[in-house]
Amino acid sequence: MTKKSYKRVLLKLSGEMLGGEEGSGIETHAIEMIASEIAEVHRRGYELAIVIGGGNIFRGSQAAAFGMERASADYMGMLATCINGLALQAILETQHQIPTRVMTAIHMPELAEPYIRRKATKHLDSGRLVIFAGGTGNPLFTTDTAASLRAQEISAEIILKGTKVDGIYDKDPAIFDDAVKYQELSYLDVISRKLQVMDATAITMCMEAQLPVLVFQLEGGGSALKALEDFRRGTVVR
Repeated sequence: MTKKSYKRVLLKLSGEMLGGEEGSGIETHAIEMIASEIAEVHRRGYELAIVIGGGNIFRGSQAAAFGMERASADYMGMLATCINGLALQAILETQHQIPTRVMTAIHMPELAEPYIRRKATKHLDSGRLVIFAGGTGNPLFTTDTAASLRAQEISAEIILKGTKVDGIYDKDPAIFDDAVKYQELSYLDVISRKLQVMDATAITMCMEAQLPVLVFQLEGGGSALKALEDFRRGTVVR
């Protein structure tokens, strides 16, 4: 497997990662571990941007359970990503002294900067870490799609997707002992096999841009940096 050196990287985090074992709320140990992983990658010299989900607080897909319109629920989910982004920014700046900017697709100037592509790239060029919150700013689109969109807008060279599993399997390894891990997949493999990596819109956008996606286990101990520098620790889609 060929390996190239990347300069600008986008890390996609689900909201559930901030919720720890329960996957809900913001768990202290979980967010501190994630911040440490991010700080290590940043200190190695990578230009790093982050897209964060909000599933630990609210998911748009919960609309039916609450008897509300999907669009309203999606906007609530976008606000949840902003809460997560601000929390992660606070940990990165206070515990790791990393200058961090939260940029949101929803206008909230008292809390964060509005997303402007050229301003985001200027922050990255200046050594700041950028957190993209608020998804795409539109209902009916996932934060996976937001990650693919933002990665292309800022000219990121790879998307890292941190999960609780060490790659992509043919079935759920937590349930099936005979689950087989894939080392490398094509974009069409992910779509045709309906593998739960990213939604079809996000994967299609990555395919059209020839933007690789590395799925790895975010577990502390330098796992993000190790995966970025050795793809065998996860599964690469390209």
